[in-house]
Amino acid sequence: MTLKNEVIFILGITKFDADIESTSFTTAKYLAKENDVYYIDYPVTFKDYLKNKGTERHKKRRKSFFSVKNCLISTDIERLKILVLPPVLSINFLSESMVYRTLLTFNEQIIVNRIKGVIERKNISKYIYINSFNFHYPNIGSILKPDLTVYQCVDPLVIEHDRRHGIKSEKIILNKSDLVICTSKQLCLEKSNENKNTYFIPNAADLDHCSKALDEDLNLHFKISEIRKPIVGYFGNIERRIDLDLLSETIKSNPKINFVFAGPVDNSYIPDSFIKMDNVHFIGRVFYEELPSVLKGFDVAIIPFKKDEVSNTIFPLKLFEYLGAGKPVVSTDFNQDLKEYTGDSVIYCTSSSEFITGIITALTLNSEKNIKKRLRIAADNTWEKRLAELSELIAKHHLTKCSFSNKALYVGY
Repeated sequence: MTLKNEVIFILGITKFDADIESTSFTTAKYLAKENDVYYIDYPVTFKDYLKNKGTERHKKRRKSFFSVKNCLISTDIERLKILVLPPVLSINFLSESMVYRTLLTFNEQIIVNRIKGVIERKNISKYIYINSFNFHYPNIGSILKPDLTVYQCVDPLVIEHDRRHGIKSEKIILNKSDLVICTSKQLCLEKSNENKNTYFIPNAADLDHCSKALDEDLNLHFKISEIRKPIVGYFGNIERRIDLDLLSETIKSNPKINFVFAGPVDNSYIPDSFIKMDNVHFIGRVFYEELPSVLKGFDVAIIPFKKDEVSNTIFPLKLFEYLGAGKPVVSTDFNQDLKEYTGDSVIYCTSSSEFITGIITALTLNSEKNIKKRLRIAADNTWEKRLAELSELIAKHHLTKCSFSNKALYVGY
């Protein structure tokens, strides 16, 4: 049983044209294969609206911001439309208070009015609402009153910007959702305390995209083409979850290996001494479509996350992206659940010394046999399979709720 010919509204945590591939938009694209999906673009504030005038992203949305007739943008997928919202007030800087919650209600009403405008124009009578980790707007589902309300929990709330209001707001969403889907077992355990209808469906990878790294004709990304091999690489945000002590020891112990970090850097977490190491290369943000050309240059891919109460809730996309590119992977053992999905295809390490040894070992594991093994693991963890599970789960709960509602109506009559 999967969702078919339903109308689905998805409020995501990212913009549809974000530089990185997101779980939110990937979910929307998959569900749009057999359903009419409206991906609600992450709202801009009035401040950002004025600041971004003239940019390509602003131009795409210019006719849509203030017109419900023009608020839908078509995509390459026939049944997927982008729903652009009017600008909202900038309020996240406020402390948690009655003032904040009052202004939040105002912002949420702006969002709801736009969605209702589309519902009315399209003559939609029944629909499913999915909040894909957009904990900033917790009451949209309860105001809209859809046939089914789903919360997709992707990550723990860690940074202060998210936690300031997100802790309280996420609890509101959890308590008002019919179904909660988490991307890690630990998150699932935590959220099940708030909502008994909580399930675990892990993240995955776009195997077709990642495996392009194996194409002999694919050119290396220009930012790493001149870096001397061997290259140990990391693809993703460089921020608080990175174990810098472990990395520093590893890098100092291997002066003949170049370490490449592809992604935005949070300088508040990265000391200057780390950046100044001769065999460390920060190449900055890389667009998702360029991922294969970067991974192709890696001899070993790493996930050097700290082992703490936050990291054990993380089920990283990059793990299966690395494997989908055929790369040997060395990781800290930050989340014990990962071994269930990767078997012995990934080297998990409990200490700096093991991490150093793991990299040296991994450099010898690039045989055709090993590459095929990694691709088999990646093939078992694709978005196609994961989102099929998600579709089935939502369909099951949708059917159950609708059956219960119809029965209740019948008994009342």
